[in-house]
Amino acid sequence: MVLANGSILAMSEQFAIGEVDVVIATVDLSAVRSFRAANASRSMQAARLDVRYPRVRLAFSLSAERSEFDYSAVPSMPIDPVRLHEPAEEINLGPACWLWDYLRRSNQGGFFLPLSGGIDSCATAVIVHSMCRLVVSACQRGDAQTVADVRRIVGDDSYMPQSAQELTGHLLCTSYMGTQNSTEETQGRARRLASAIGSYHVDLRMDTVVGAIVALFVLIAGKQPQYTVHGGSHAENLGLQNIQARLRMLLAYLLAALLPWARGKQRSLLVLGSANVDESLRGYFTKYDCSSADLNPIGSISKADLRKYITYARVHMELPVLDDFLAAVPSAELVPYSVDYTQSDEEEMGMTYAELSEYGRLRKISRCGPYSMFVHLLHLWKEKGLTAEQIAAKVKRFFFYYSINRHKMTTITPAYHADTYSPDDNRFDLRPFLYDSQWTWQFRCIDEAVAKIEDRNLKGIE
Repeated sequence: MVLANGSILAMSEQFAIGEVDVVIATVDLSAVRSFRAANASRSMQAARLDVRYPRVRLAFSLSAERSEFDYSAVPSMPIDPVRLHEPAEEINLGPACWLWDYLRRSNQGGFFLPLSGGIDSCATAVIVHSMCRLVVSACQRGDAQTVADVRRIVGDDSYMPQSAQELTGHLLCTSYMGTQNSTEETQGRARRLASAIGSYHVDLRMDTVVGAIVALFVLIAGKQPQYTVHGGSHAENLGLQNIQARLRMLLAYLLAALLPWARGKQRSLLVLGSANVDESLRGYFTKYDCSSADLNPIGSISKADLRKYITYARVHMELPVLDDFLAAVPSAELVPYSVDYTQSDEEEMGMTYAELSEYGRLRKISRCGPYSMFVHLLHLWKEKGLTAEQIAAKVKRFFFYYSINRHKMTTITPAYHADTYSPDDNRFDLRPFLYDSQWTWQFRCIDEAVAKIEDRNLKGIE
């Protein structure tokens, strides 16, 4: 960005996958001198000083004198209006650039993403597709570095991507890991999304694996756990749900390691998580389930903002399948279907996602404790017709679950930093957690040193 006298004369793209982006502007230094001289308060302060600083005159001028003035040099005019991205556009571009940077530095072959049929994993998949769109556009512009990175990652020295869908097929593997508790609706949504963006998709049922784990427990304990809808206790119900969630994490890493091998590729895949900021703050996820991954592009984005992003992407990327995700009711689908009970995220949490976003912003941005949050919400929610007692109960419920689930934040997947509203600071430690495996400059220095040593030894022998 080039600025002069408070105006923007030139600016690069806000989000780009290139390593270097150069912008050029012609600045009128005489105008800068006049602008600074117009600051009368500084002149008055200087006049009142007792200290006199010596002036050293040089035969040099930053702004051209009349005899040397170049009339052909036209100053750049201020950009008006300045184009800034909307939040949905930032979600579309920022995490996409972040993912590409880590992919090319990690020396891996792409990403693996469990697709649940819900809006969170859907948004993550669409962001990867957005990354592929940026990469294809850069390749078509002739960006030599991006072309080289793509060929190295794909493993083909002559490869040139022709479309985002084609590149997504090389860089993204998705899988729907269903059980007897899963529905055809979520499975169908996941399959249609994978087809629309072009990912390599695997549909699997893991009931045999779940059954084997449960059978092992029965052998150990001599008791058969049951879901609540079948008369089981809360502990049984939670245990049976967590088995499914954690097995998905194990299967995700297995498929990320071996699917490329099965497809004849050399490099394994980075596993992507898709836990949103609201669920992380509330602790509404299983520790070491699919939220445990290598990277999480939506880890600092709220459910409400993800819905806005999917609405934006539906038009911007021409993906009509996203309408199905916007209309779906969020559900983990970890318990059997019952006429009397259908699992719903908001019912299980005891709060809506809209309320959870409100809690999160008050807690993390305004630094509210229970009492100050209660006072804030008394004013914010008075139009909802809630009594003070009802608001107090909601605040207490949030802080209870917020407190007991803090331990989950110590192992949560590193996420893209999009907002000050985030579950915990340890997710955004500025120290690098992934180094460039190529170590280009350092390795080159080593090679040069080795060459010098060998040359010196040869000369010594001679």
